[in-house]
Amino acid sequence: MALSTSSPSWLAATLALFSLLSLLVPANALYFYVDGRQPKCFFEDLPKDTLVAGKFETEVINPGSNTYSVDPNLKMLITVEETFDNDHRVVSKRENNSGRFTFSAADAGQHRICFTAETDATSGGWLSSSQGAVKVSLDIAIGETSKIETEDKEKMSDIVQRVRDLNGRLHDIRREQVYQREREAEFRDQSETTNSRVVRWALIQVAVLSAACAWQLSHLRSFFIKQKLT
Repeated sequence: MALSTSSPSWLAATLALFSLLSLLVPANALYFYVDGRQPKCFFEDLPKDTLVAGKFETEVINPGSNTYSVDPNLKMLITVEETFDNDHRVVSKRENNSGRFTFSAADAGQHRICFTAETDATSGGWLSSSQGAVKVSLDIAIGETSKIETEDKEKMSDIVQRVRDLNGRLHDIRREQVYQREREAEFRDQSETTNSRVVRWALIQVAVLSAACAWQLSHLRSFFIKQKLT
């Protein structure tokens, strides 16, 4: 009887715990439509230092065939404003037809997150009505948790690997520079040694030639003196 009466309470406590854990990382997946003229805005009441990360994809609706297709010329303008601080804009980012955005709430209060569809400047500015509405699929996560961080884990790993490769190349360049400096120092020492030997041998040759010239002059002098006496 004790086991049967305590099991429902244990199950209820477990479900409550799972519900609490699921609320720690609010992650919402939704879709909405933007007509290309007016922005679509959402309001979020965020505590201070709350991290918000979002990922979106867009598709343009063809009114004739009622089908969806990706428009490479489509641009999305994402803006975030603090409504409690005279609509102070903290984010203004223009992305392609799909992308990501992140921001951190500097102060607690209501934030307005808006999406505006635009076409490429070469395609005529704003999205025309003949192109139909734009379907935006939005996946947004709110909270300072490891879940938001793990979404960029692969990207961060790629960046870390690139930094490691750059550091390895820098080390290789430094080793090559040290090797070239050692070779230059060795070549300089050899050049200085060779130059000193050349100078020394030149001095020796000058001395020998000077001594030979002096001996020849002395010999010729004595010879001429003998010739005059005879």
